[in-house]
Amino acid sequence: MGLRRSHKLVMRIAIGNDVVYIPDFKKSLTPAFKKRVYTRTEIEQIEEYKADPLVRYATTWAAKEAVIKALKQLLGDSSKFNLKEIEIIRNSKIPSVKISSRQFKHLSFSLSLSHDGDYAFGVALAYATRRGSGD
Repeated sequence: MGLRRSHKLVMRIAIGNDVVYIPDFKKSLTPAFKKRVYTRTEIEQIEEYKADPLVRYATTWAAKEAVIKALKQLLGDSSKFNLKEIEIIRNSKIPSVKISSRQFKHLSFSLSLSHDGDYAFGVALAYATRRGSGD
């Protein structure tokens, strides 16, 4: 009789969050900061938001920070991240995360963004799945 191996799905999950105080954030939102942090697509989508682009810049910053915090839980605190590799896309009412680096292709994300008064919030759920050998 042969040995039978079962394969189970192994899932790792991490959550990250960030809160931005918009009045302080506004002081740091210089052209140099935008160039260093945001992709061209992000800037275009943010600037299309005529109601208050500052709020969109702040929520996008909070989202990037939340994604980094979740990634550090999954990959280790010493991991280095380029902020422009993490892109927050707003093609629909549900924001999404796109990471250009191939080392993160096995990860999926869920993102929630909000703002109220002087604060912007970002919460990111990151998860990785792989097949593992069972006992």
